[in-house]
Amino acid sequence: MLTWQCLSFAQLTPHQLYDALKLRSDIFVVEQTCVYPDLDDNDREDDVYHLLGYQDGKLIAYLRLLRPGLTYDNVSIGRVVTAQEARGNGIGHELIKQGLANAARLWPNATIEIGAQEHLIHFYRQHGFEQTSEMYLEDGIPHVDMILTQGQPR
Repeated sequence: MLTWQCLSFAQLTPHQLYDALKLRSDIFVVEQTCVYPDLDDNDREDDVYHLLGYQDGKLIAYLRLLRPGLTYDNVSIGRVVTAQEARGNGIGHELIKQGLANAARLWPNATIEIGAQEHLIHFYRQHGFEQTSEMYLEDGIPHVDMILTQGQPR
């Protein structure tokens, strides 16, 4: 069973922050062999929230919710990650559902914009996102921009 917490930077305990940064590093830097500036100062901005999914005391799913105007004109979801050992059983879909529910609570009816890795277009389409850009390289990885208008049928 997963337990979810959606917290601001100030609400994170040192252990929660460490868990989140370690999971992001393990996947984005080590697994995807991508050297990039993960610590971009957005983590501690006002109106940025960290969604943490724990199973048996271990962080296995994470994303961050960013206020409009920080990375996109709209609300944004980023740093979406599931632990390697937790993949293949729907946790990624549950993570996005939880992220969208928290975004709707924090910013009702806001449009959500993401920069998705190109190979995940179908995954995000299942949650109502539509592609809005051509492929571009971000840190050497193919990405596309996608958008979701909350309140639209999925």
